[in-house]
Amino acid sequence: MQLARSPAAPVKHLQIASRARGFTLVELMVTVAVAAILMAIATPSFTSIINSNRLTSAANEMVATLQFARMEAVRQNRTVRVCSSGNGTSCGGGGAWLVLDAAGAVLRVNQVNPKVVSSATVGSFIFRADGLARETAASGLLNNDLRFCIDTTTPKQNIRLVSIGSGSRVSTSTPKDGGACK
Repeated sequence: MQLARSPAAPVKHLQIASRARGFTLVELMVTVAVAAILMAIATPSFTSIINSNRLTSAANEMVATLQFARMEAVRQNRTVRVCSSGNGTSCGGGGAWLVLDAAGAVLRVNQVNPKVVSSATVGSFIFRADGLARETAASGLLNNDLRFCIDTTTPKQNIRLVSIGSGSRVSTSTPKDGGACK
């Protein structure tokens, strides 16, 4: 003889199993709160990384522009001019740097990120056919610093220098203490 199962037994089992699945509202709120705290801690570090990368990128692009200008001067056996530009087509101060051939044609435009301020003690200089940089065709060798900075304290080292030394050697450096962005 076989006993029939009670129909209530499987239903009880299903009710217990369905209640055990998923997360409660309290568990979800705790998870969201922990995630928000972690994001709040990570955001300042992320901002510092972004600013540092912007500065490094601007300095590296300027080094590439200077190397290009020097190479073009030697290749064309003519003077090539590098100058700051506000409009990207002619010299005259601003956020971009132009490379112009002897005839004044634009060979390259180096557009600096708007959040990065660029400045130089000399706004325009030339590379002669011998590959050496000078302020003017008649002046001595150029010693100049191009300064790139972001007006922030994150990171503390908020300045990158691109230096053109005697012999037109181009190098980059980061001052240890940063400073005011001028």
